[in-house]
Amino acid sequence: MQLGMVGLGRMGANMTTRLERGGHQVVAYDRDPAAVQRSAADGATGASSLQELVTKLQPPRAVWIMVPSGAPTDSTITELLTLLQPGDTIIDGGNSKWTDSKDRYARCKAKNVAFVDAGTSGGVWGLANGYCLMVGGDDDAVARVEPVFLTLAPEGGYAHVGPSGAGHFSKMVHNGIEYGMLAAYGEGFEILEKSEYTYDLHQLASIWRYGSVVRSWLLELLELALKADPELAKVRGWVADSGEGRWTVEAAIAEDVPAPVITMSLMSRFVSRQDESFSAKVIAALRNEFGGHAIKTEADGKAVPSAAPAP
Repeated sequence: MQLGMVGLGRMGANMTTRLERGGHQVVAYDRDPAAVQRSAADGATGASSLQELVTKLQPPRAVWIMVPSGAPTDSTITELLTLLQPGDTIIDGGNSKWTDSKDRYARCKAKNVAFVDAGTSGGVWGLANGYCLMVGGDDDAVARVEPVFLTLAPEGGYAHVGPSGAGHFSKMVHNGIEYGMLAAYGEGFEILEKSEYTYDLHQLASIWRYGSVVRSWLLELLELALKADPELAKVRGWVADSGEGRWTVEAAIAEDVPAPVITMSLMSRFVSRQDESFSAKVIAALRNEFGGHAIKTEADGKAVPSAAPAP
């Protein structure tokens, strides 16, 4: 089928290529003309604007948005709604908040444009391996564009999981689980690295891929990372979060679900971004005041005895 792809970043460009290889006709647009040229060289039809993209699609049109969540997605949908016609479909494959997707569904429905939220997982490996797709939306709207999902996903990797918002809600929880898994691997390998034994961490990651109960695709990726950089010397321990972990914790609180692992994994990401913890300074100062425990100064990092008066 014919599809418009808006956003040709790391995932959008690979998805465009996978769709072209699967026999679909893709009209591709990105704010970066060079990105459009690269997709056009791979077989897509390039467009220099959203308006041109829409004019190159035959009705009923389907446009997949693969841009950052929040304002970029919202502004793209707003502009598309001025260009599309009743019966057309917008698919949001980014990591949008599920409540935003429900609101966008209502906005699109008011103009008789279908809106489908497609939670998409697979990262930069999706071109070769396929993308896991969790899709929310009306039955008829999803069925209309299902050939696209079946091409993008590996066998068994796509499902229509519910009505509007269900796709992005399930992808949010998927990413929350990912936070906890990443944290567990990180903590475990740090314990190994700090122990009295001189482990070959790459070796352990390698053998754990076979027969171990902790084997996973994430472990396979860690094996690749440790093979290229055994001590991860080129990597700084600064970890971002793109929102889904926060939203998962919010949902857990709203639904009275205890989720300590996901919550603490999110908190650990915050800690990773601190050059100096003010909280730790407060604790050190208080220990110095009530117990006379030594503190380290900013100047030289050396321990300084307590200045507290003798009892």
